[in-house]
Amino acid sequence: MKPIVKSSEELLPHLFRQEYAKMTAVLCRHFGLAHIELAEDIASETFLKASENWPINGIPQNPTAWLYTVAKNKLKDYFKHTAIFESQVKKQIIASPISDQQDFEFDPKIIADSQLAMIFAVCNPGNPMENQICLALQILCGFSVGEIANAFLTKTETIKKRLLRARNQLRKDHFRIKELNEKEIRQRLETVLRTLYLLFNEGYFSKTNNQLIRKDLCSEATRLALVLTDNPLTKTAQTYALLSLMCFQSSRLEARTNPEGEAILFEDQDKSLWDNALIEKGNYYLIHACSGAEVTKYHLEAGIAYWHTTPTDQKKWEHILQLYDQLILIENSPVTALNRLFALAKVYGNEKAITEAEKVNDNHSNSYHALLGYLHAERNIDTAIEHYQQAINLTKSGTEKKTLIKEIKRLTKKKTHNKII
Repeated sequence: MKPIVKSSEELLPHLFRQEYAKMTAVLCRHFGLAHIELAEDIASETFLKASENWPINGIPQNPTAWLYTVAKNKLKDYFKHTAIFESQVKKQIIASPISDQQDFEFDPKIIADSQLAMIFAVCNPGNPMENQICLALQILCGFSVGEIANAFLTKTETIKKRLLRARNQLRKDHFRIKELNEKEIRQRLETVLRTLYLLFNEGYFSKTNNQLIRKDLCSEATRLALVLTDNPLTKTAQTYALLSLMCFQSSRLEARTNPEGEAILFEDQDKSLWDNALIEKGNYYLIHACSGAEVTKYHLEAGIAYWHTTPTDQKKWEHILQLYDQLILIENSPVTALNRLFALAKVYGNEKAITEAEKVNDNHSNSYHALLGYLHAERNIDTAIEHYQQAINLTKSGTEKKTLIKEIKRLTKKKTHNKII
C-alpha cells in the first residue's frame, strides 16, 4: 500500500508546529535573545515561502530539509544586506563564543542543543517564574496566547501582559544563549521541568484545539525531558519522575480516542492498545526517580499514572486516591481536585463524590460540570444532561463538545427506553 501523501495545506501546519520553535531556537544562537524578533521573522518568512511555493511546485522530497535550507539562506542574506545587523548586532555576535562559527548549519544535534539551551536561557530568575514559563511556551513550544492561558487557567489578557514584560526583560538584560554554570542550571531546572510538563499536558488533553490529543506535543515534551537525563546536572529525581509520568501517560494515547477523535473514558478503553514498551520505560524511570527521599508533584502524578496502567490490582483506586490526597496538599489546583473526586467515586461511590463536588462548586469550569454529569448519569439523567449541557457551553474544544453531545444523546435514548419499559 502506498503511503498517503498529504497536501501542502495539511502538511504545513504540522511542520510549523514541529519545526518553527526549533528553527527559532537555532537562529537565536546567532542573534541572541535580545533580538529574538529577528529570529522569529526569519522562521515565519520561511514558512510563508513554503506556503507560496509548495502549492505551485509540489511538496519537496524532504520538506523539513527544504525549510531549513531556506532559513539558512535567508539568514545569510540578512547578514549581507541588513544595515541593522552591521551596525547593532555584529559586535555582539562576534563577542559571543556560541555564535563564533565558520558556517551555519541545522543538524539534529545543534537543533536539540539549541532548544535546551534556549529554554534554560528564557527561564531566567530575572523574570517571575510564571513569566518565564509563558515565554518558554510561546518561543520554544509555539503556543498561542489562548493555549498558554488554558495551561495557566487564566485570562488571555493576563498572559499578554506577562509575555510583554518577559520579552522586555530579555532585551533589558541582553540575555544570550550561552553555557550556564552549575548554580544557574540548578536555579532554573524547576521552571524548565514545569514548562515541559505544561507542554505535555496540552498534547495529552487539549482544550484549545479541535484535536483532543496532540501526539506531536507529547512526543516533543518527552524528547526534551529525555535530553535532560543525559546531563549530570539535570539528571535529577524530579526529571526522572516527570519522564516516568510522560511515558505512563503516552502509553494510553492510542486508546483514549475513537476514530472520530472523541474521548473514550478510562474504563471503556481497549487495553490491548496500551503500549507495554512505554509502560516498562515508565517503570524504569520511576525506579530511578525513587532512589532518594525526595517526593515531588511529579513523583505523585507518576505514581497515579502507574496505577492506571495496572489493570489487575483490585485496590488500584484506593492507591490512586491516597496519592491524590498527598498531591492536593502540594498542589491544590482545580484539576487535581476534580481528578481526586473521580477517584473518590471509584472507591466510595458516586453519592459521596457528588457531596464533595458540591463543596467545590466550580460553576465556571466545563470539567467540573462534565464530572458532575458523569456522576449523576446513573441516578438522575435529567441532572446529568443539565450538567453536560453546561460543560458544552463552557468548553472551547470542538472535539470535547462532540463527546459531550454524544453522551447527552446516549442518556436521552436511555431515558426514553426506561419510560417505555
